[in-house]
Amino acid sequence: MTSRTQIDTGISQVTTLLSAATGDARASATPCDEWTVADLTDHLVHTAGQLVTMARGEEIAWSTSPQSVEDPIPLWTERTGELLAVIDAGSPLPLGMVAAELSVHAWDLATALGQSTDEFDQAVAEEGMEFMSANLTEERRAGAFDPEQQAPEGANAYERLAAFAGRTIERS
Repeated sequence: MTSRTQIDTGISQVTTLLSAATGDARASATPCDEWTVADLTDHLVHTAGQLVTMARGEEIAWSTSPQSVEDPIPLWTERTGELLAVIDAGSPLPLGMVAAELSVHAWDLATALGQSTDEFDQAVAEEGMEFMSANLTEERRAGAFDPEQQAPEGANAYERLAAFAGRTIERS
């Protein structure tokens, strides 16, 4: 079962990646079709806000577009702080869903920045995989995720989760 500590760790790992997503790197391609690093960072910040809304039991407008920010760290920090506060207050938000979102996009961003997820806390992605494998039906996959891909032998938990989410994993 996903713990608050794992969510905190996942947020910290993404924060480190966001800190590296500056300058020319923001224009770089990501494993997400048609998204740049800037688009992905905007999505992460937006999703953190959406998770706060969901954790409060409010309706989410999934069709709203992310706000474009040059420096995502301040807004990311604010929104993830709110998310942790709502979780600590007893929100029924499934923490596995939060772990999945953090882990898939941590892999996306790390890959786009030429970094590995080998040193990341693998338990966060394992919890994300447990949630996604139990909840991501073919109907829910449509429009949001590509078909599951084969993870290469020796893939870490982030790579296995990314492959499940439809990313092509190339391990060197």
